[in-house]
Amino acid sequence: MSEKEEKRVEEVVDETTSAPAPNGQDLKENGVKVPVEVDDDQMDAEAELDEEALVEAAKRAGTQAAEEEIAVKEAERAKAAEAAHSELQDKLDGAQGEIDAAKKEAADATERLLRLQADWDNFRRRTAQERLNERDRAGEKLVVSLLPVLDDMERAIEHAAKAAQEDAEDNQFDQFVAGVQAVHDKMVSILGKAGVEVINPLGDAFNPLEHQAVGRVEDTEAYDESVSAVYLRGYRMGGKVIREAMVQVTFGGPKRPDSAKEDDAATDVDVDAAESREA
Repeated sequence: MSEKEEKRVEEVVDETTSAPAPNGQDLKENGVKVPVEVDDDQMDAEAELDEEALVEAAKRAGTQAAEEEIAVKEAERAKAAEAAHSELQDKLDGAQGEIDAAKKEAADATERLLRLQADWDNFRRRTAQERLNERDRAGEKLVVSLLPVLDDMERAIEHAAKAAQEDAEDNQFDQFVAGVQAVHDKMVSILGKAGVEVINPLGDAFNPLEHQAVGRVEDTEAYDESVSAVYLRGYRMGGKVIREAMVQVTFGGPKRPDSAKEDDAATDVDVDAAESREA
């Protein structure tokens, strides 16, 4: 029996012993003991009742003590469970915080990686384009430096052709002119393979983006603003004009028609002009 149960039994016993004295015991009356006659059967019955009361009181005390102990243990277990739950919740919150931080760090790392990848792609494209541009500029510089040589060769061929007409019997001179012409044609062919195009706008409409007007002549039969003579041919490379053609432009003629009719109209005008000159 636990200490609580023993204490409870003692309290019940004290309550029982403090009850009025049964028959057969002396009673005090005004401070004087008065003898009382006691019946043996009655005393046995009362003693049995007292014993049963003690047993019942002990049972109640034990039951109450057990219930109190169970309640205390349940409270302790509940408190321990609550503490464990609180600790587990704290751990879960901490773990969730670490997970969120890891996710944010991973997202930041992914974003940095994407930015670096984009920067690298841009840098690679930019450097590749710069290499191409540098190569084109180098080729353009080389071609531009060769153009005066072509100009000199063309002027020499033209002058030699005129001289050959004056002295038709000089076969050696003709061979020399043919050799120079072959060298010129070969150089033009090589430049053409490198993307160089000749701008020879004779008879075309004047284009200020490709032509440089160095003279004007009145011609009522040709379209206004047409190229009547080419003093120096132009060149373009990769779609870019590297030298404008130096030309002579007409004025005083009819207006050029729309671009859709330009080719046919230009042909008709050229035919009419040729016929008028023959007349």
